[in-house]
Amino acid sequence: MDPAQKKSSIESDGSRHKIRVADVHGRFSNYRNLVFVILMAVFTIVPWIKVGGHPLLFIDILHRQFYIAGFTFNAQDFYLVFFFAAGVFFGLFYVTMILGRIWCGWTCPQTVWLEGLFRKIERFIEGPRAKQMKLAKGPWNFEKTSKFIAKHLVFLFLANLVAHIVLSYFVSMDGLLHFVVSHPKNHPTAFGFMLFLTAILYLDFAWFREQVCLILCPYGRMQSTLTDDDTLVIGYDELRGEPRGKKSDPNRGACIDCHRCVDVCPTGIDIRNGLQLECIACANCIDACDDIMTKIGQKTGLIRYDSYNGFNNKPKKILRPRFYLYTLILILGAVVAFWVFSNRQSFESNVLRAQGLPYTFVDQKIRNQFNLHIFNKSEKASELIIRPKALPGVTYIIPLQRIRLESLSDKMVPLFVEMPEMVFKEQFTIDIEVENTRTGEISVEQVQFLGP
Repeated sequence: MDPAQKKSSIESDGSRHKIRVADVHGRFSNYRNLVFVILMAVFTIVPWIKVGGHPLLFIDILHRQFYIAGFTFNAQDFYLVFFFAAGVFFGLFYVTMILGRIWCGWTCPQTVWLEGLFRKIERFIEGPRAKQMKLAKGPWNFEKTSKFIAKHLVFLFLANLVAHIVLSYFVSMDGLLHFVVSHPKNHPTAFGFMLFLTAILYLDFAWFREQVCLILCPYGRMQSTLTDDDTLVIGYDELRGEPRGKKSDPNRGACIDCHRCVDVCPTGIDIRNGLQLECIACANCIDACDDIMTKIGQKTGLIRYDSYNGFNNKPKKILRPRFYLYTLILILGAVVAFWVFSNRQSFESNVLRAQGLPYTFVDQKIRNQFNLHIFNKSEKASELIIRPKALPGVTYIIPLQRIRLESLSDKMVPLFVEMPEMVFKEQFTIDIEVENTRTGEISVEQVQFLGP
């Protein structure tokens, strides 16, 4: 089979041939490399940055505490994850509707690390595509063995380094540095997670590679429902390029069938066969084709970013019904999320009935015992005042009516409620008010007073 006709790295019998990606230079490659450097730098630097004494982003699963840009959250705030996840997913759908799979080719972590680091190291050690193919077909001599060992040692080191950085988001950078200099038996869970993630990353970037996009990731299969005829995609101008032919053929189109667009594709497809789920919109084929067109004196843009309508010389529309609908949904979601986050209180209080008898008799009085659990969810220490609502004949006994809680700390306060037996007629509701003196926020909890 002609390599240019392969649809991806998967053969017709289900086997896989390793893709050797040719190096390419051009405006989009330069932009992508800049994006890769910025994203990798941000990923590496964020765990070192502290805001208010805590990491900029710290997901402390062990203590069920979370720090994000100076804001603190606890397990009771887990419902907020829904709004964050929904925003991310719908934002991705919205961008796809306009710009196609720009996420896959430019900002997906798989692409960033593979194309921005691992593939470049492989090319540095083994040489360009032609040398890599020659080396792969050659015998296991000293050159091939030494380069194989060197490449995989570097891959393993980088996978381990990335795994450590990922771990720092869950144990903090201070905790990670402490783990590194201490014995693994002191932190077996973190050490095991690091080893597991190192193995996964190494296998991914050293071997699995584009199979993540072709097999594991469902995004490519969803693009048919997320895009339309006006979505910006990478495509081949068939009207201008066909019929293909050699440079010497006077009846040919602009395409000289050089296969350069196939050689530089990280998923091994031929973009001339139309939009395919394997295409990650990396723009390698655009730079490769533009380079060839420039060399043969042809106009660039035979392969380019355009819409289906654009490639067929039809009017292109950015403002269309789907755009308005998605924009409206995005705005409504943002408003709801903003309202939920802005109404989140800095503390949480819950009244729990104490274990044991629902009520007792003390000096001809009916007594109910409760436990008031207060949790300070803010990033600062807070002073809270407990103020039960006054009711006729009801007496409150509160050992601690004013308490101070440090950030993300909690306290259980016992609360006794008494009423003369002769006054009690039926159960009634008691309001327990808790006020944060620092923010002025007030929480009111209700509980039933029980009796005979």
